[in-house]
Amino acid sequence: MRIRGRSILRKTRSVKSSNSLVSMEGKTIIGEQASFEGSIRSSGDLVINGSVKGSVKLQGYHLTVDLKGRVEADIHADKVTISGRLIGNIEAREKVEITKEADFNGEIRAKRISVEDGAYLKAVIELEKEPEKKPATAGKPADQTVPGPDKELLTLVGDEAKGIGSKELKGSKTYHYRS
Repeated sequence: MRIRGRSILRKTRSVKSSNSLVSMEGKTIIGEQASFEGSIRSSGDLVINGSVKGSVKLQGYHLTVDLKGRVEADIHADKVTISGRLIGNIEAREKVEITKEADFNGEIRAKRISVEDGAYLKAVIELEKEPEKKPATAGKPADQTVPGPDKELLTLVGDEAKGIGSKELKGSKTYHYRS
């Protein structure tokens, strides 16, 4: 993790104190008595129990603002869980979870969000749409002939054309046609 351009912590497996900055099993923990102002970037999960002002960037990782955490920052992470107080904007590549203990004020942009009953939430929320899946007929040539005993010729078109219907021909495939 880097704060104001200085490396202040190397990842270790031992816990030194619950009131300082420690790292354990890939998670960096900012303890209750720790206070940071500036930009935090981490290449691992981050749990905030203390106070942070500025910005937090964890591309590819999970940020947790724990029960006693107090954060005023813009957040960029894959996943964000809020149980403490957070004022700022969140941009999550995946999901934002707001627990019943949370106090959140800001903007959220994510693919998914969950809010537990009892949470305080004052937010502008933008959920990203999943790309729409194209119909099964997409990618097929526009004109096809369907051979059969009655030798019916159909011109196949997209669903957005007017006056189209569906007809089942030769098995379970459905072709869209204009009559």
